[in-house]
Amino acid sequence: MYQLVLLLPLLALWLNGCGSAPHYAPIQERAQAGKSVAKSRDGDWRPQTHTVQKGDTLYAIALEYGYDYKELAELNGISAPYVIRIGQQLRVNPQTQTQQTQALAPQESGVVTSVLKPQSTQAEAREGILKTQPKAVKIAYSAEAETAPAPVIPVAPKPEAATAKQPVPEEKAKSIPPGNEGNKPVQPASTDDEDLAWSWPTKGKIIASFNEGASLKGLDISGKAGQPVMASAPGKVVYSGSGLRGYGKLVIIKHNKTFLSAYAHNSQILVREGQTVTKGQRIAEMGDSDADQVKLHFEIRRMGKPVDPQKYLPEGSG
Repeated sequence: MYQLVLLLPLLALWLNGCGSAPHYAPIQERAQAGKSVAKSRDGDWRPQTHTVQKGDTLYAIALEYGYDYKELAELNGISAPYVIRIGQQLRVNPQTQTQQTQALAPQESGVVTSVLKPQSTQAEAREGILKTQPKAVKIAYSAEAETAPAPVIPVAPKPEAATAKQPVPEEKAKSIPPGNEGNKPVQPASTDDEDLAWSWPTKGKIIASFNEGASLKGLDISGKAGQPVMASAPGKVVYSGSGLRGYGKLVIIKHNKTFLSAYAHNSQILVREGQTVTKGQRIAEMGDSDADQVKLHFEIRRMGKPVDPQKYLPEGSG
């Protein structure tokens, strides 16, 4: 009876615990969270594909998504004369190709991988490796052997020691900057795509400003026919011609993986595709090709998307 009295409180506590609702730690969608973080970090607005519409050209699509048209053609396996078809799906995001390449490429782990084999075969392989090691040689006992000096076994120099003793080639020695004779690691130049020093492409009055809502994709700057048009930043000419409707004689410069600049309505183009230009270099002469007056239409595009040039150009006008 005494034992039953002790068990009743324990039974009541157990029943109370069973009746309460259980509480669990919240489960997080880690895979989805990783995708959203990667997307926001990258900041690439471009979709995976673009469907070719009537009136599209490879040149116009390349400008829209921030490409050299030859890069876009290579990405999609299109060869000259770069013909595209209505309804054709074009890859316009470089991550598409990168992800496919990573999926197909073998993972690099720093060691040589091999096909898995049965354990017996692996044991034989290990035995074969052991057989290649130097074997101990038995020498018959003799008094001379006791007094003879121990044989000297040559030891291969350590890679660090060998590297330290090697003379520095003359070409490499010349490349060491002054004040760095101690062979300190040289910091690479900045590769930040946002770190560009822009300049005005020409002098004149701004007659139309950037307005995303009104589809004004850049600045219109008035001037005189033949007035110099300069590269606003260093880069490579990726287009030079009049194949984009509405732009007249056009020059497009690719500055890095992020930025392009476009110079439209020129009367004459002074650079060719593939040419490297410097900031302030004369690339064209102002004109009115495919325009209602003499002017320069100037655009800055970030990953193909037009941005306000006045946010990147120095204060004042050209």
